[in-house]
Amino acid sequence: MAFKSIFTVVTDEALAKSTLDHAATVAAGCDAHLDAVCFGVDRTQTGYYYAGANAMVLQETLTRANNDASSLAAAARAQLGNSECRWAVEDGVAQLADIGRHVAARARFADLVVLPKPYGTNRGAELEPVLEGALFEGQVPVLVVPDDVDPPEHPKRIVIGWNESAEALRAVRAAMPFLVGAEAVHVVVIDPPQHGPNRSDPGGLLSQYLSRHGVKAEIDVLSKTLPRVADVMHRHVRDVDADMVVMGAYGHSRFREAILGGATRNMLEHVEVTTFMAH
Repeated sequence: MAFKSIFTVVTDEALAKSTLDHAATVAAGCDAHLDAVCFGVDRTQTGYYYAGANAMVLQETLTRANNDASSLAAAARAQLGNSECRWAVEDGVAQLADIGRHVAARARFADLVVLPKPYGTNRGAELEPVLEGALFEGQVPVLVVPDDVDPPEHPKRIVIGWNESAEALRAVRAAMPFLVGAEAVHVVVIDPPQHGPNRSDPGGLLSQYLSRHGVKAEIDVLSKTLPRVADVMHRHVRDVDADMVVMGAYGHSRFREAILGGATRNMLEHVEVTTFMAH
């Protein structure tokens, strides 16, 4: 299936230009339509702050969020007016605790969501629920693009993080339009189980599946020589000079990843190339 409907979310003026540039580049490369939603985020916490707030305070927070949304939407329309893709922009207001639901309601009718890196310095708290809303409730793959990286219209070298999970397989299937057009695809298996059903040929069935789609895939079996799986992945991405990573997202619960860490969060905290994720 081709990507014909691309979706992105803008909540931060500092990230607006790069986010829209990246989404427009992907949309133009796929000959797709880009839908952008600009949210003014009400960052107050209803359960704690509103209990003693008066009407003037409540109205002030909503007015500020509405002004932010209008300003972001005006800037987005001006920027996308010079792009090469078909596009539409709308704006709205969402509370921080509820923004994921609003994102999911729109993302579920897209083929792909393009978002900025959610973690790092000067990142708003809303970026994580925006990503999770698209992945979980929206059930749509997400392309995470670092601010200083230009997403490739047609990736040439792709690394697949493969652990035989349902999330990883769904990511591979969803990324097939990119995989088919790539010059080389590296299926990375890190410390495969010694007693699993595929112990003698880790990644073999996936390689066969990909080859029948015309994907030029090779298997890279790696040892976990660094403290985290994400560290091994990042090093291998640099070694093969990949311009995209394809991986499953949140094989563990979001709560466990938030508290204890996990491959998804670790990858996103230090992402260096465009990363395609699905849950």
